[in-house]
Amino acid sequence: MNGNGQTGSPAVHRVVNHRMLAMLRAVAAGRARVSCSSEPDLFIDGLSCGDQFAAHALAHDGLIRGVRPGLPGELVQAILTPDGEAIITEKQQHHAA
Repeated sequence: MNGNGQTGSPAVHRVVNHRMLAMLRAVAAGRARVSCSSEPDLFIDGLSCGDQFAAHALAHDGLIRGVRPGLPGELVQAILTPDGEAIITEKQQHHAA
């Protein structure tokens, strides 16, 4: 038990700051590419993202990924995972309320 009367692991609440949210929105808009690497770098509008620490966190937290596997260092289109889409949707609903 996780203390809330339900079985299974507790829900994970990811911390996404305004910069990370902007990065997720750029990915959602199809403006981002990601390098195929264990530490994937993010490129938005053809330019290297200025906060690669945040880009790595988005990838390692499972919020973004490459559209397909690639060779090490290759750039592929970045897409949101279902978890990344959920964060965008949650923030839009919160902002509209």
